Amino acid sequence: MSPGESLEKDPPLIELRGAMRSYSSGDQRVFALNGVDLVIQAGEMVALMGASGSGKSTLLNILGCLDRLSAGSYRVAGLDTSGLDADALARLRRDHFGFVFQRYNLLGQLTAVANVETPAIYAGLAPEQRHARAKALLQRLGLADRATHYPNQLSGGQQQRVSIARALMNEGAAILADEPTGALDSANGREVMNLLVELNRQGHTIILATHDPHIAAQTKRIVEFADGVIVSDRLTEAAVDCGAPQAETERPCPPVGNGGYLAPWESFFETAGTAWQALLAHRLRTALTLLGVIIGIVSVSMMVAVGEAGGRVLGEQMGEFLNLRMIVLYPGKQAGDAFAAYLHTLKASDVEELRRQEYVELATPQTYTTATVRYHNKSAMAAITGVAEDYFDFFSLRFDIGRGFTRDDVKALAPVVVIDDRVRHQFFYGANPLGKIIYVGNLPCIVIGVITPKRGLAEPGNRPSVFLPYTTSNARVTGRDYLDMVLIRLRKGGSGKEVEPKIIDLVTKRHHAKDIAVENNDAEVHNLVMLTSSVRMLLAAVGLISLLVGGIGVMNIMLVSVTERAREIGLRLAVGARQSDIRRQFLLEAIVLCLIGAALGVLICLVMILAANPFLPPGWTLELSPQALTTATLCAFLTGTIFGYFPASNAAKLDPVEALARE
Repeated sequence: MSPGESLEKDPPLIELRGAMRSYSSGDQRVFALNGVDLVIQAGEMVALMGASGSGKSTLLNILGCLDRLSAGSYRVAGLDTSGLDADALARLRRDHFGFVFQRYNLLGQLTAVANVETPAIYAGLAPEQRHARAKALLQRLGLADRATHYPNQLSGGQQQRVSIARALMNEGAAILADEPTGALDSANGREVMNLLVELNRQGHTIILATHDPHIAAQTKRIVEFADGVIVSDRLTEAAVDCGAPQAETERPCPPVGNGGYLAPWESFFETAGTAWQALLAHRLRTALTLLGVIIGIVSVSMMVAVGEAGGRVLGEQMGEFLNLRMIVLYPGKQAGDAFAAYLHTLKASDVEELRRQEYVELATPQTYTTATVRYHNKSAMAAITGVAEDYFDFFSLRFDIGRGFTRDDVKALAPVVVIDDRVRHQFFYGANPLGKIIYVGNLPCIVIGVITPKRGLAEPGNRPSVFLPYTTSNARVTGRDYLDMVLIRLRKGGSGKEVEPKIIDLVTKRHHAKDIAVENNDAEVHNLVMLTSSVRMLLAAVGLISLLVGGIGVMNIMLVSVTERAREIGLRLAVGARQSDIRRQFLLEAIVLCLIGAALGVLICLVMILAANPFLPPGWTLELSPQALTTATLCAFLTGTIFGYFPASNAAKLDPVEALARE
């Protein structure tokens, strides 16, 4: 019976049978472990001795579930580890083992107490519980006054004691120490060994790897390795008078597992906090990454803002001309009716009836003719448009000076006229024409207004235009009693395609015959919407290209970060982090980085918009709309998720042993 075997019914804490671990080295296979049988009971203090390359460190990695056997079996408290997946091995490391490393492997961005808390984060312990336990452990190890110090503010011996406190955090069954005094001077080395011996006396299982016989002599059992095999397994003098390990008479710190565990959403925010700490620890790299994201977000936001402003301007210029939701009635049984000029059935009473329909917002009559317009000795052939008082509102026409017609003007057949800017310049050389009398045909009319020029309403050949009340035009210029057309604006939400049959049916019943044709501008409206949407999409695409470049920058820097932080990743895996924990942390780092970039980018956009608006052409006003804000935030989130996933996945797949070995 070997020194580690027992007649107890409970399975041993650690049991290796035929353990083999081999590696490829060129064309050869190198055996770090070659058929090792080893049993370690709970409460033992065992030294694994041997020269460099003898296999002791490999065995320690196997025992801590950081590495896997190539052949043979390894059981922890009776549980066979050979069939366990990565997450199950992480749980074993978290619940059964604490690690003490030669180089301490403390996280530089965390205080001593935060370093000690790290294993409990992955165990899901609530913050207040783990913080109290971590502080109690540091006090137990004589570091209460160093709890808020960072690793670079601690001596080597103090850092190693913090590492030991971290190993005790989850109350694992065994502490695995790899050359725990190797980086310390003799005084600190003795202090650390005295601490490990004391922990063993309190009931902790201690397994340490060392090449120093003086260190090994302080343990109770020495297992010596050479070329991957055990060459000696013996008790030491320290074990002669030592019976069973003493249980702790009192527990100096609160236990893990007393009900204070995190809900899934709390765990998510814990990981987000860890990601934030990692970003703060590398400020320059974070700032450079942010710069690329900010440029992309600014580009997207500004392009969306410019696209919306351009759409508004285009909509105002083209939409007013098309007069969205417009329907036109004119004589004729159908479009292009050759006999339309002989149909005189469209009357003012039809307009009044149309105005009473629930789907009509505005209906206005129109007549059209040409006549000679004279002022003193000047004359010109002009387009004479007879309109009602609401015509100018229908086309959103504005006045340079003066006014339009009133309802009284229309009813009274008033001899008043509104002229366009061409008439004003041709007859009055730009002077104020209000109150002047011009002749329309043979009718003297008083000028009461001058309309502002508007693209789309010019007469072909740049012919001047004048406007009369349609009643005046009919009775005193043309002698007609009918209309040339009726212009209808539908209420919001109305569709020309749906309303057109109703109008035809209404007028047909009034005329007792189908003698009108109807046109709507649904197609033009659709084309306008498509045009403005295309402009916005084009501008957004330009911004997205910039964001894409920023996203690639995020991915590149995150990949570099994975390489630089390999030891940190290895440490987190060693203390119980699952692959999903590492993946989530790195992914959240990328997302948080991009969301911060979005916030800063939006602020920069606001400043740029405020600075640019005073210098833009009339009608152009840049605004950062909710749509632009939503677009920026969504783009940032997607950038972080898409471009952060690959680096995060790479980080999660790192081999713990290989990661811990990197410089």
